[in-house]
Amino acid sequence: MAADAVQVAPDVYKILFENDRVRLLETRLQPGATSTMHHHADNLVYNLADAEVAFTDESGETTRVSLAAGETMWSPAVDHSTRNTGSTEVRSLLFELK
Repeated sequence: MAADAVQVAPDVYKILFENDRVRLLETRLQPGATSTMHHHADNLVYNLADAEVAFTDESGETTRVSLAAGETMWSPAVDHSTRNTGSTEVRSLLFELK
């Protein structure tokens, strides 16, 4: 398992709230920027802005995703790196279950 997202990329992930059941992260990734390989627990993402990203998993497989403001996405626990492939900042709220 990769290291926690906040530990590996504090410039991208900021803890807004945390208790024994959930953690809320603010995600901000500038155009062209990349986060190193990191881990997320099961999570729900709410996108605050339109953006384009590429997620690369531990095997090296890359998935490109278009994010739309107001859209939500569910993800089971995952290790990945993220690259902002678009021209706008990635802005989202990430709710991690514990």
